[in-house]
Amino acid sequence: MTQDLQIDFTDPAFQNDPHPVYAQMRRTGPVRRVRLPNGMHAWLVTRYDDARRALADPRLSKSLLAVGGASGGQLNLIAPISRHMLAVDPPDHTRLRRLVSAAFTARRIEALRPRIEEITTELLDALDGRDEVDLIDTFAFPLPIQVICELLGVPAADRDAFREWSNDIVAGSLAGERLASSIQAMVGYIGSLIADRAEHGGDDLLSGLVQVRDEGDRLSGEELSSMVFLLLIAGHETTVNLIGNGTWLLLADRERWERLRADRALLPSAIEEFLRYEGPVETSTFRIATESLEIDGVTIAAGDPVVVVLLSANRDEDRFPAAGEVHLDRPHNTHLAFGHGIHYCLGAPLARLEAQIAFTALLDRFPGLRLATSSDELAWRPGILLRGLRELPVRW
Repeated sequence: MTQDLQIDFTDPAFQNDPHPVYAQMRRTGPVRRVRLPNGMHAWLVTRYDDARRALADPRLSKSLLAVGGASGGQLNLIAPISRHMLAVDPPDHTRLRRLVSAAFTARRIEALRPRIEEITTELLDALDGRDEVDLIDTFAFPLPIQVICELLGVPAADRDAFREWSNDIVAGSLAGERLASSIQAMVGYIGSLIADRAEHGGDDLLSGLVQVRDEGDRLSGEELSSMVFLLLIAGHETTVNLIGNGTWLLLADRERWERLRADRALLPSAIEEFLRYEGPVETSTFRIATESLEIDGVTIAAGDPVVVVLLSANRDEDRFPAAGEVHLDRPHNTHLAFGHGIHYCLGAPLARLEAQIAFTALLDRFPGLRLATSSDELAWRPGILLRGLRELPVRW
């Protein structure tokens, strides 16, 4: 049960539909060692209860730099973007999360609603007169990236270059030679933004973070650039995939689309079901065992990497009745799409709000929205970190 499992993560068949492989793992060996696309070996955790415990286990460290989670060359490359709150443990995590949490309170997120609705309307207005579009390119991507750019104070004009870098970074080793250049470009870009705010200031989150660093020296240079990196990447990637995956699920079964059109009260629970059934994040980022421990009877040695497969945990039949089916009104949907424990996604309320506004607008503006191709012809993004479509051709 504990021998290395051979999975070809680069196989398009796996990338397009990894669920059968994960289902087999849950049945035959829910904690298994695999070789990842970057050549590293790691333990995959695939069942819900094990995943939930692992996500909150303090013996599984997120501080990869501190425990040697990368080679020397890799350390030089990723160090400027690896000191954010998702890649450190307490007490650093507690301090860093506190610095940005004020920008993501329920009151502040709800205050963004009018602007998000305005951006949504502008994007959908631009589709007037067109018969067919790629909904990812024209809507699911530009909506959250514009929202997070405005929140941070980043020029929206740079979003195309940013999207290219982001795609390579989240694809990881599957991006090949582009990975290093995209990380370097992102680091340089963030550095220029920070320098501009340090000189000129502004009324945005980035300016606030720079001011905190300058006044109290509470953020180092690497912590500041890492935090901006995390907010930019995580601030849009999850929502892009939530909108794209959710729209695909609605259009792949016309009954779901029509049911939601007829009963908008279902929308909150429908969004939670999209997050569970085809969530935007496939796996957690790395954790490293700081001491020997057991997960589901399997011994994890100190120093071993552990990856929690959120996508698999959310389809665990022992936790969710009819886990392989989409139920728009599923009750008590305690999915792990946004993680669990101290690293639970700080931006989850923003992602939910953006999704609610986006789906409402699509249902109102395009009641006849349909897929412009079969689901079998859709391609999914490479890599095992995120779960999202490359394109979503639709027509009305």
